[in-house]
Amino acid sequence: MQLLKILTPLAACAALAATAFPSLAQQATLAATPSAAQIQGDAALVEMQQAFRKSDRKRLTALLPEARGHALEPWAAYWELRARLDEASDAEVSAFLQRYAGSYQEDRLRNDWLLLLGQRRDWKRFADQHPHYRMSDDREVQCYALTIEHMSAPMPAAAIEQVRSNWYGQRNADDGCTHAASELFATRQLAPLDVWRKARLAVEANRMRAARDAVTIVAPEALAQVAELGSNPQKFLRSRATAPTRQRQELMVLGLIRLASSDPDSAAEMLENKWGVQLTPEERNWTWGAIGKQAAFRLSPAAMGYFNKVAKDHDLNDDLLGWKARTALRAGDWKAVHKAIDAMSAQGRSDSTWVYWKARALLKNQPNEAQRAQAQQLLQSIASTRGFYEQLALEDLGQHITVPPAPAPLTAQEKAQASANIALNRALYAIFIGLRSEGVREWNYATNLHSPGGMAERDLLAAADFACQREVWDRCINTSERTTTLVDYAQRFPMPFQNSVVARSQAIGLDPAYVYGLIRQESRFIMDARSGVGASGLMQVMPATARWTAKKIGLNSFTPAQINERDTNITIGTAYLKLALDDFAGSMPMAAAAYNAGPGRPRKWREGPVLDAAIWAENVPFSETRDYVKKVLSNTTNYAAVLTGQPQSLKSRLGLVGPRDAVEPESNKDLP
Repeated sequence: MQLLKILTPLAACAALAATAFPSLAQQATLAATPSAAQIQGDAALVEMQQAFRKSDRKRLTALLPEARGHALEPWAAYWELRARLDEASDAEVSAFLQRYAGSYQEDRLRNDWLLLLGQRRDWKRFADQHPHYRMSDDREVQCYALTIEHMSAPMPAAAIEQVRSNWYGQRNADDGCTHAASELFATRQLAPLDVWRKARLAVEANRMRAARDAVTIVAPEALAQVAELGSNPQKFLRSRATAPTRQRQELMVLGLIRLASSDPDSAAEMLENKWGVQLTPEERNWTWGAIGKQAAFRLSPAAMGYFNKVAKDHDLNDDLLGWKARTALRAGDWKAVHKAIDAMSAQGRSDSTWVYWKARALLKNQPNEAQRAQAQQLLQSIASTRGFYEQLALEDLGQHITVPPAPAPLTAQEKAQASANIALNRALYAIFIGLRSEGVREWNYATNLHSPGGMAERDLLAAADFACQREVWDRCINTSERTTTLVDYAQRFPMPFQNSVVARSQAIGLDPAYVYGLIRQESRFIMDARSGVGASGLMQVMPATARWTAKKIGLNSFTPAQINERDTNITIGTAYLKLALDDFAGSMPMAAAAYNAGPGRPRKWREGPVLDAAIWAENVPFSETRDYVKKVLSNTTNYAAVLTGQPQSLKSRLGLVGPRDAVEPESNKDLP
């Protein structure tokens, strides 16, 4: 029945598409029941998606006629043309762009076409197409555009910075930004240090192709040495005695960074005893920062000592400074926290994480009146219920987390406008027939990218409501979260399956808010969600974990096929969460970390000093788990406010984290 609900504006597509695909405005006015041909075409669309993923051009071409007239015809046509875009004629591309004008698929193909034109260095056709590109979110396309825009004159400083930022931000090798950087280097608008820094970032991220691309720009004769240091950095570093040139110095830096990723202490020893005196101050500082970061990943007591060898914090980038600040938090060195944050870029300092910790640093060690006033201002600038640090800031200001007033109800006209939006309908249709990734992309395009700045806030609330009513909870939540002044908690923190979740949680002594906070982060309430590593269902349970937990709780009839059944998934997921919570003596942050990364890792991460759980969470070495813990706890606090109607505290759920107390029971070693 849900599928039928979304088809009204789409239904007449079949009749019209035989001659020309109707405009969005035309389609939005269509009203009828879905045709049998359209429903029958669903299987063809699903098969075409699989053929596209396999690059099966022949099968795509054969299936395309079956998709003509289908509500999702634009996707079918896109897949077929995209698969052979490198051979397509200008006329074919132009015909597609005209036929599907105004759609996501038009803009998506133009994005792909621009990348191909850039790779071909076909600047004239690129320049002709680029003004019609609406998404404008592809960094590589941006780099191409900036390159050709300034071919005949020096690039302005802001454009150079955009190229540099895009290039640094892309971990994998790409042609567009690498080409732009090469052109800027050739005209001396990028310095050698800019290029070497890209190589450093790539080596640290184990993206050796990107490192080679950078070195090709600044020192192509050194590529063999880059390959050598990439395969065996210790041998490379030991086989050289001196670094008499800038090139050799930078290669030693790359070798030390590469070594630090597997053995930071050995890298530190070699920097201290051999290479440090031969490097420039900037090179030494960056390398110590990179070594400190790798030591921090291991929660090594040596990490702070390595960071302390950085003589000038401004020589580090925001990422390294962030890890210096985290390490200083763990060590209780609030002056170093303050100093590291102050050295960040304006963008880095504006992140709520560092706004919060700078405020905390200012309030340490008997602050004067000016410091207290600055801390208050910083906390006030981020305080809200929106996220982890925003909630902590709110509490530091003496307030609690409460449900904000709901915005004015949506009008019938606002709801009707959303339900008539063809792109939103097409997105939901795709999701309902199993083309989730395509549906999500089209939905996000319609709400975020089709128009500059995305939809207005009331339109976002109406789109979110449209998704909520059709129980597409991830689009409901993510769309509602885009609003800044109008906050609808019913959309942002929905509670589907409430009877099952609350009853099961309470039956085993779990806070239902904690369960909801975790499900919201795990799956966004997508029933058939499946992760890349095989976790399934609402609570994203791994098959082996499901079998172990089912046996543990006496669910003897459990079979793997049941893991996506709602109630079974909730039963097993909550049981495992309770076992993890008990194993960590009721610590919600550690249990959340265990749920995401397995219990063995947080057992190691808890060793060392007793820490405020917020500091502990910020020092979790896995970025995914670090983000996960903070979001689950923030979600939990908001859900508690919704469920109880009472003011809530995030801090009360955090507590302290440290080594297992002697009075605590031994760890459950079997816990998977």
